Amino acid sequence: QVQLVESGGGLVQAGGSLRLSCAASGRTFNGYVMAWFRQGPGKEREFVASMRWSADFALYADSVKGRFTISRDNAKNTVYLQMNSLKAEDTAVYYCAAKSGIYSYTDKDTYPIWGQGTQVTVSS
Repeated sequence: QVQLVESGGGLVQAGGSLRLSCAASGRTFNGYVMAWFRQGPGKEREFVASMRWSADFALYADSVKGRFTISRDNAKNTVYLQMNSLKAEDTAVYYCAAKSGIYSYTDKDTYPIWGQGTQVTVSS
């Protein structure tokens, strides 16, 4: 059974940093695309960052470019989202997602595998 489990969320002051983790299990993710999405209060779920498991390509939303970094540890089968210079508008539930194929990196409807989410709250 394929499973994604996020962790690392919490409360942080504006300007601070957090690192989210997404532990993947149940299959090998070589060839998969891994992504982070977020859903703020009263908002639609939106794309944050994605990467191919091979780590040769990564894509970021304009709102987080230069502040967030997506990466993975092959040995631990874990994907990370390093978030720096956090802003109040980054407050959201952050979800890890996975899919096979290499198209539509930013479209949440193309990702069939999701974690349960982890809350990130940034106080201003």
